[in-house]
Amino acid sequence: MKNAREILRDRVLVFDGGMGTYYKGRPGLECEQANLSDPEGILSVHREYLAAGAQAIKTNTFGLPRMAAAGQPGWQELAAAGWRLACQAAGDADAAVFADLGPAPVTDAAPAARTYQAAAQVFLDLGAENFLFETLSTDEGVAETAAFIKARRPGAFVLVSFASLPDGYTREGRSCRELAARMAKCGQVDAVGLNCLLAPSAMASVLPAVAGCGLPVSAMPNGGYPLVTRSRVVYQGRPDYFAREMCRIRRRGGVILGGCCGTTPAHIAALRQALEREPMPIGAAVPAVSAPADPPVLTPDDPFLQKLAQGKKVIAVELDSPKDADLTGYLEGARRLQAAGADAVTIADCPIARARVDSSLTACKLRRELGIVALPHMTCRDRNLNATKALLLGLYAEGVREVLAITGDPIPTAERDEVKNVYQFNSRKLARYIHSLAGPGEALPGMTVFGALNLNARNFDVELRRAQEKQESGMAGFLTQPVLSAAAVDNLRRAREELGGAKILAGIMPVVSQRNALYMENEINGIHVEESIIRRYEGADRARGEALGLEISLEMARAAAPYADGFYLMTPFNRVGLMEQLIAALRREVL
Repeated sequence: MKNAREILRDRVLVFDGGMGTYYKGRPGLECEQANLSDPEGILSVHREYLAAGAQAIKTNTFGLPRMAAAGQPGWQELAAAGWRLACQAAGDADAAVFADLGPAPVTDAAPAARTYQAAAQVFLDLGAENFLFETLSTDEGVAETAAFIKARRPGAFVLVSFASLPDGYTREGRSCRELAARMAKCGQVDAVGLNCLLAPSAMASVLPAVAGCGLPVSAMPNGGYPLVTRSRVVYQGRPDYFAREMCRIRRRGGVILGGCCGTTPAHIAALRQALEREPMPIGAAVPAVSAPADPPVLTPDDPFLQKLAQGKKVIAVELDSPKDADLTGYLEGARRLQAAGADAVTIADCPIARARVDSSLTACKLRRELGIVALPHMTCRDRNLNATKALLLGLYAEGVREVLAITGDPIPTAERDEVKNVYQFNSRKLARYIHSLAGPGEALPGMTVFGALNLNARNFDVELRRAQEKQESGMAGFLTQPVLSAAAVDNLRRAREELGGAKILAGIMPVVSQRNALYMENEINGIHVEESIIRRYEGADRARGEALGLEISLEMARAAAPYADGFYLMTPFNRVGLMEQLIAALRREVL
């Protein structure tokens, strides 16, 4: 069996196709289980691909990282059986065998690097020299595992393949251009490419973003786009069309070519024949380009961002959009806040997962009709990657230059049977996605992303670590939960010390009654109202409650001011008049 480098010295390396879609096992049986339950069936498929002209085959172990992470009994035996079958098939054909590893789940309990390394060690012990990490949406743990492999087998060949959507981003919102550049930069990966999700023509369009990284490039598209007929998934792409498009990919720099879902031995035979009719020398790899430069974290495109960039303290006021379609009163409230001295209005995205007028559409209306800086909250709930990108493009076109990226509250239990959650990513992944959309050749020039910081978290060390991860993902600053305790002020001080250049707006929310204070303390996640504050409201009527709310808000603001770049005011019960008084008092006594 060969090391892949031997083949790539003078010719294209042709891989096999989609084992998982070509092998017809028993219904409900995972393909990998067939390594033990139907070894002759798996061996037969390997031999068909080799007879079709494949020079490299993958072990039937795509799901191994998932099994290992879950602690599924016997996964090592499945790996060993898959390795033996592939080696047995490849022996007579003098082909390369790749230890095949699909995506590893990313959890705190089982980090991806640990899972990958455990699986890689099994194959290293069996003698593997070629490794394929495929259908990845992120590079989490991959560089570390490649280094782990090279430390134990310096001559090993490591190929990393990402699964891209048609716009060049993975399902995790990661740019394939950036991911390929990171693989090249780590110095432990020998080739990088794309597989799955795309048909060959679409992959040909995305591949140039990967080909600029300087490493040899692989392409293993699907046989076409899937159709579901009678509960079966069918790929209708014809082998001759597949081969023609793969030759186009070859001309664009692909030197490792094969197939993924829906590609049969007939597709690989057509590819091999087409390459023989149109021979192209391997030549040198496409010249390396540097990784995309980070866009500035604060683009002073509007007065709010300009003020922050200049080190001046700002005031942003949250004003929740209405529950009905009448925005007349809402616009009047925003106009009053603007006149009172608010630098920006923020709009929550269906807080507590209850539908309101869309935060982004409301922000566009405020920007267009009042000229006020509007900062919409954008949750990861209820939108997939496509909807998120479309919304961001619309926001930018309307002049909105900043968003608050948050994961979002889940749908309340009582509604879950009828209203489903959609969480394709969390706030850190969303921030990274927005950040990457400002790269070279992208459609979005740049959006400043803020995040949430819970100063009332029970374990603030964990909250700080998450905030640092959010910074690394592209967040320029944070809007905090309300400061209503000495502990929150102390945590704000720690955040200022440990979050470097991040802009922090301290949350201030006037408590207007004892009932309001008790509700926030007991029913709103992320808010802590100190007991001494709750007691101050005993017996207070509405007027006295509002006066206390202003008094306590100013006390909290004075305590928070040394550690904050401004204030994030939350309007209780849409009491705009109260917020006008608070803004005036802050301008007069604190800022």
